[in-house]
Order: sequence, then structure tokens, then C-alpha cells
Amino acid sequence: MLAGEPQSARAARRFVAEYLAHHVPEAAEEHVNTVVLVACELAGNAIRYGTQPGDFFRVVIGADDRRTRVEVHDPVRRRPRRRPRSEARSRGRGLLVLDALCEGRWGVEDIPLGKAVWAEIPR
Repeated sequence: MLAGEPQSARAARRFVAEYLAHHVPEAAEEHVNTVVLVACELAGNAIRYGTQPGDFFRVVIGADDRRTRVEVHDPVRRRPRRRPRSEARSRGRGLLVLDALCEGRWGVEDIPLGKAVWAEIPR
């Protein structure tokens, strides 16, 4: 469990990188970097939109020979939504990043205490 605070994004990145180094040591550096970036986007969205002060979120990761799956669970049921492209906003591009990095393989599922936003990154 990670606190819904900005510094937790760094902890999520570190956790994912360590998991891959230990469980998928043969993964290409590009794959590791992509998975870490996806996890950071998901964690950032959970911190910004899926938690309130005092809330926590969880990062779940698994890998096989075809793909790596990252899930971020948070306590808010509100689902992420795509925003129109805008040069005026400095935020709101996370789902576009997921579309590009995951080849559209991401989604949202309700869980007993909130939601899980997941993404699958092909190897």
C-alpha cells in the first residue's frame, strides 16, 4: 500500500523496476522503461484523481513470456476519462500515453473497495 501522496509515484516506479529485475531479468531495457512509465502514469492518476488525503493505493504487477500487467487499485469508483487534446493544459494526457505505450490494452474494473486501472505491455 502506498499513501496517496506525490512522493508515492517514485516508490511505485522503484517497486515495478525491482519486480522486473527480480522476476523478469531477461526483459529488454526498453520494456522495463515502458512498464515503469506506465506504472508511474497509473500511480499519478491514482494520486491525483483516485485518492483523498489519508487514502492509500496499491500497485499490483505480474509478468509472463508475452506481456507485463500493471494494476493500480484506488478507493474511488470514478473512472478515468479521455480529455480532448489541448496545448493549453499541462495535464490530462495520461490516457493518451497509455494508448500509445500499451497498444490500447488497458482498462478499468470495479473492485470491492474502489477500482483497478490496469494496463498490459507486450514484451
